[in-house]
Amino acid sequence: MMRLVSLVSLALVIHAGAYAQPRTKSNPRPVADSGTIPDQTKVPTPSPAPVDAPADYALGGNDTLQVDVPDLADEFTPDKTFRIDGGGDLGLPVIGHVQAAGLTVAQLEEAIKIKLKRILKDPDVVVTVVTFGSQPVSVLGSVLNPQIVQIGGRKNLFEVLSMAGGFADDAGYKVTITRDLKWGALPLANAHIDDTGQFSVGSVRVKDLLNFSNTAENILILPGDKIAVPTSELVYAVGNVTKPGGFLLNQHESLSALQVVSLAEGFDKTAAPQRAKILRVVPGSPNRSEIPVNLKALMQGKTPDFQLQPDDILFVPNSRAKSAGYDALTAVTAATGALIYTAR
Repeated sequence: MMRLVSLVSLALVIHAGAYAQPRTKSNPRPVADSGTIPDQTKVPTPSPAPVDAPADYALGGNDTLQVDVPDLADEFTPDKTFRIDGGGDLGLPVIGHVQAAGLTVAQLEEAIKIKLKRILKDPDVVVTVVTFGSQPVSVLGSVLNPQIVQIGGRKNLFEVLSMAGGFADDAGYKVTITRDLKWGALPLANAHIDDTGQFSVGSVRVKDLLNFSNTAENILILPGDKIAVPTSELVYAVGNVTKPGGFLLNQHESLSALQVVSLAEGFDKTAAPQRAKILRVVPGSPNRSEIPVNLKALMQGKTPDFQLQPDDILFVPNSRAKSAGYDALTAVTAATGALIYTAR
């Protein structure tokens, strides 16, 4: 009986010890800062879907290929990859080296078949591009370092923009991507074919890209793509405001009247905000339409806010009564000061 109790006690100790082992903590998902392109170690970059190389794509140095020869399964298997070196040479098992740079995938398959016919009667060869090597992509517009970048391997939109230094301070609210249709259409909901019928054009909102609110739009970038970041458009506040001038929309497609008043630091003492106007460009005309807006009522919450479009001008007029009263007060103050100075 004592022996049975000892065995049970030992089992309980072992069982408790197993549960006392520390658990391995999973790494928390990194969170990216907003506003500018953050460090790549903080960026969740889901792997985009693979893209087949177009039939006329010329293979180049640093391209990584998958070569499958079913009859030589021990030497060539679907999970083995081979890289074209800087000189355009591809080293393969059994047959040695093949000059691959400049060939299409189909041409390379034929070149490999010719060499394999020395040992196989009717070889079957399938070549797939796994990653593209150094290939040019244009990144232009409001980025810190506009340039043609060389992408090596698989790069998504976020990563390529980071290679160009990220967004400049005057970057607009969207990024436009142009792709040669030989690669197929862009995988974006707003993609369309341009007037030439040769390119697919689409855009991604900067805010969505920075906030990762739609990761599907962080698309795989392919050789020859053109990425453009337009300069931000402006809205203006003029007249009797504290800080008249133009204000960048940046990541916003529009700004509300209250936002523009805030950027202009409010009204001066002689303003008549109840008689404000928005001056808006009339398409196809040099003139602007006038849209009355009662900023006084708006700021009191009596009317809904109003959105200003790019190039709109918010004009706050002068109040004649306030101006006359302010001028009189200034004159009285000046005269009083003069009398005090004379009395001394």
